[in-house]
Amino acid sequence: MRDPLSALSDAFTSFLFGKVETTRLPVRTSTGQAQAVYLPTAAPGLGDSGVIIGREVYSGKGYIYDPFQLYGQQLPAPHWLVLGESGNGKSALEKTYVLRQLRFRDRQVVVLDAQGEDGVGEWNLIAQELGITPIRLDPTAALNGGIRLNPLDPSITTTGQLALLRTIIEVAMGHGLDERSGFALKVAHAYVTATNTERQPVLMDIVEQLRHPKPESAEAMNVDIDDVRAWGLDVALVLDRLVDGDLRGMFDGPTTVGIDLDAPLIVFDLSHIDRNSIAMPILMAIVGVWLEHTWIRPDRKKRIFLVEEAWHIINSPFVAQLFQRLLKFGRRLGLSFVAVVHHLSDVVDGAAAKEAAAILKMASTRTIYAQKSDEARATGRVIGLPRWAVEIIPTLTPGIAVWDVNGNVQVVKHLITEAERPLVFTDRAMTEGSSDDDLLPEDIRAAELEAEQRAARIENQQRMNESSRSTVA
Repeated sequence: MRDPLSALSDAFTSFLFGKVETTRLPVRTSTGQAQAVYLPTAAPGLGDSGVIIGREVYSGKGYIYDPFQLYGQQLPAPHWLVLGESGNGKSALEKTYVLRQLRFRDRQVVVLDAQGEDGVGEWNLIAQELGITPIRLDPTAALNGGIRLNPLDPSITTTGQLALLRTIIEVAMGHGLDERSGFALKVAHAYVTATNTERQPVLMDIVEQLRHPKPESAEAMNVDIDDVRAWGLDVALVLDRLVDGDLRGMFDGPTTVGIDLDAPLIVFDLSHIDRNSIAMPILMAIVGVWLEHTWIRPDRKKRIFLVEEAWHIINSPFVAQLFQRLLKFGRRLGLSFVAVVHHLSDVVDGAAAKEAAAILKMASTRTIYAQKSDEARATGRVIGLPRWAVEIIPTLTPGIAVWDVNGNVQVVKHLITEAERPLVFTDRAMTEGSSDDDLLPEDIRAAELEAEQRAARIENQQRMNESSRSTVA
């Protein structure tokens, strides 16, 4: 029963102002019809500080992304994975992203460029525009005064040198070193670093010491000198490939003088190396460790390490372990690792599945361009995409991608300025994104609109299918 005072107050208010409450009759409708009552709204963006990527497809809002700005707030790690088949815009995204990041004074970028044509890497045009000379690793050129990187460079700690030597050998052999081979390598390295004080020790010094170990090396473990020589023979044969084999000239001498590690952009041109040979993961390991000890420094700079054809890293257990350590170490010093991979199945089903899963877990940002339906479903399962995003991926046209930034999933159209276009797209037939050059501007825009409309229809249909069919009051 109502309070008499409340009833008297309501009656007096009604007498002065009329009835103030209205009684609404319930309305019964279906969820499909009720969608018109609650108009669709776009998901919130990532803020307004950082690098402009393009625009969000459904809302038309500008899409801004910067791992350094988002780290610690919306991102647990600044690392980024880019997926998608060739010809859909991965290279265009990477190049414009780097160019825009370099507008900030405290940014520095290293690119491992594994693709190219006409004798130069894919990043050659951008390097020329910025006045940068790429570090071109070429076995034939190295013999004639080309670039050398010394795994025993004094700027690398002795611990780092030994770890790098082990990785090179394990990658080449396809399995880990046993205890006896590891001991032979350790004592040879210790002797070489202790006795070569007036010059840079080189790989040939290690090979010679493995072939002819000193008696004190055997005495330290109370073993026969012939045993130490036998234990190190396989190791010596593997390292001999870097000294006198198909990789000769790139790593068998002192580091080339004049490599500018303070330049805003450093490009390692690996385009002269067979991407399917064992040389590529060995190169990745050497460059990765060399950069870890010579490039990453506590100077408050924000660094980006972008790796093309990154499955060569993630698919090798030994190289993946090195880069996994680099990612953990670099996070304290402002390093964002960007891995570009065509197919996720290349790595999750490979020999380094465990290491690949760890690296993928550290990549809080995932950008997925068009893939076939089966590949899109597999990708969605591995990285946890919502179903509507998985359904959209096969319909995406070049330049449009699904972005997953720590669970914030949006469809983004990458935009390229007229100043960037000559540097991003080339006339070479095999360059990613060249298919866009064959279209007139109005054709490109028509294709974009059609793709956006199709993606919107798929998402709306998906949401309707997932909605309950029960009626609401």
